[in-house]
Amino acid sequence: MNSTPNAHSLPRARASINDVAIHAGVSAQTVSRVANSQTNVRPATRDRVLASMQALGYRPNSAARNLKSGRFRSIGVVTFNLTTLGNERTLDAIAVAASEAGYTTTLLPVADPTQLDVAGAFGRLEEQAVDGIILIMSAEVGSPDELTLTAGLPLVIVDSDATQPHTIVDTDQEQGARLAVEHLIALGHRDIVHFSGPESSFSARRRAQTYRTTMEAAGLPVLPPIIGDWSAASGLARGRELVASATAPTAVFAANDQMALGAMHAFHEHGWSVPGDISIVGFDDAEDAAAYWPALTTVHQNFDEVGRSATTLLVSMIDGDAETTKLLIPTRLVVRASTAAPRQQ
Repeated sequence: MNSTPNAHSLPRARASINDVAIHAGVSAQTVSRVANSQTNVRPATRDRVLASMQALGYRPNSAARNLKSGRFRSIGVVTFNLTTLGNERTLDAIAVAASEAGYTTTLLPVADPTQLDVAGAFGRLEEQAVDGIILIMSAEVGSPDELTLTAGLPLVIVDSDATQPHTIVDTDQEQGARLAVEHLIALGHRDIVHFSGPESSFSARRRAQTYRTTMEAAGLPVLPPIIGDWSAASGLARGRELVASATAPTAVFAANDQMALGAMHAFHEHGWSVPGDISIVGFDDAEDAAAYWPALTTVHQNFDEVGRSATTLLVSMIDGDAETTKLLIPTRLVVRASTAAPRQQ
């Protein structure tokens, strides 16, 4: 039996820069200039080289070019939770913006939000040759100073303490929470309770603090926060606890839409009308918030703009064109059917 492989079955050798040079009748240096989009090549020669590249199936070695230039055209993204609406939307916007800028993205989810695990993720990204990192820092992990030193790369932090001396992009949490509470106060509510997110969350802490300061500024009582974990299930559980308590508020400011949804479930099953017996405002403006029963009044977060801005700033830092900055993306209140003036007693 003839064991000689058929010539047609052999893998085709990848065309080299020298093959293209010979085919086009130019030097290898000229081919390199065309491959790297340099302008010091005559149009007719460029066209001939491009035609030879196409005829031979030549693909420039981008990895080699990047190594030579010190750029890898790649950014790393580290996040703690892939399931929340905000992180999901922000990650999608980062990926799209990075692609438009000519960068790939490498995502590293971190199971536990600890200093050690984040440092480990940074180390793995350095090994994978990224040009910069976006950290979606939705929980406390330690000093961002230590994170920067660990990374050794341009770093943009999303959802963090805006007092830190680093490039930070976030929703204007204070503005959004103030809009929500002031809306309820303007309707005539005086007994307003806050369903807070987890205490480890930056955004949850800022929304809770703004609830307190806004109520105090209006001369109204600050009720103890009811703490959940962002999920609709926790909103349902906390809502059931609320309706079972001796006294009930006339309005709720929920730290996100999912907890608001769970709370409304608890109110309905108890026989309370929303907004007849109790009003509720959420935070996020999830895509299905208008389909809740009733349609949810909520604070709109522009997650797409947060992701795009973080990516644009990181690319500018990689290019050496950006200084440390803090960028807060504005929110807006979306008034729907879940809020109304309190029922007259």
